Amino acid sequence: MAASIYILVALGLTLVLSIMGIVQMAHGEIYMLGAYGAYYFCVVLGLHYLLALAISTLVVGVAGILIEKIFFRPFRQVEDFLPSVIMAVGLMIMLQTTAIVSFGSSIKVVTTPFRGVITVAGAILSWERLIVIVISVIFVLALFLLLRMTKIGQAMIAVSQDLQGAALQGISADYVSSFAMFFGCGLAAVAGGLMGAIFNLSPSMGGFALMKGIAVIILGGLGSLPGVVVGGLILGFIDGIVPPLMSIQMASLVGFIFIILILIFRPQGIMGRPSQ
Repeated sequence: MAASIYILVALGLTLVLSIMGIVQMAHGEIYMLGAYGAYYFCVVLGLHYLLALAISTLVVGVAGILIEKIFFRPFRQVEDFLPSVIMAVGLMIMLQTTAIVSFGSSIKVVTTPFRGVITVAGAILSWERLIVIVISVIFVLALFLLLRMTKIGQAMIAVSQDLQGAALQGISADYVSSFAMFFGCGLAAVAGGLMGAIFNLSPSMGGFALMKGIAVIILGGLGSLPGVVVGGLILGFIDGIVPPLMSIQMASLVGFIFIILILIFRPQGIMGRPSQ
C-alpha cells in the first residue's frame, strides 16, 4: 500500500520534471489538496467516497493547469533552476496557508464505506488498504497506456526527449506541459485522497509525500517511469517491513541508507541512464 502511494506521487513529479524541466517542490501540497478535496466532498457535502475522490482529482488536475500557466510556464526548460525552485517554495507556503484558512489546523479524518478486513494467503489486509492498492494500480496502468498508445502520450515523450525537435514536428510545448501538470497533479491528488481515508489529514502532510517522491525518483533513476515503479516498490517494502521490527524512524533511515548504497555503485539510479 505504501509503495502504491509513493509511486503515484513520484510519477507525477517525474512527468513534470521530464517535460518541463522543473522540480515541482510544491507537489506535496498538491497531494495535500487532494486529501482535503476528498474530505470536503465526502465528509462536508456527504458524497460517496469514490465519487468525492474522483471530483477532487479532477478539480486538483484543473488547478494544476492554472498553476502551470501562471507560475511555472516562464521557467520551463530554463537552465537556471533556482527561480523555479523559489517560485515552487512560495507556492508551497501559499497552498499550506490556504488549507489552514479554509479547513483550520486541526486534524481531519475522511470516512469511507469500506470496513472490515480480508485474508489472502494468510495475510490480513483491511478493505481500505486493498482499495488503495487497486485504485493505484489502475492509475499507474492508465498512465503507461496513455504514454504508449495515444498521440498526446507520444507527444509528451517527444517533448521530454527533445523539445526543439518536437516543436519542429508541430507539437505544442504549452499544450503538452499543461496536460503533464493536469495528469501529474491528478496523480498526486489521488494519492492524497487515498491516504486521507487511512491516516489523518493536516496542512503539513505534503512534506512527507514530497520527501518520499523525490527519494523514489532518485532511487529509480531520473526520468525513468519504470524506475519510479521499481523504486516505489523497494521503499514501500522497506517502510512496510521495518517498522514492526524496529520503528518508523528506523524505516526512513534504512530506506535512505539503501538509496545511498545504490547511488555509490550506480549513480544514475536503478533504471536511469548514465549521463553523457
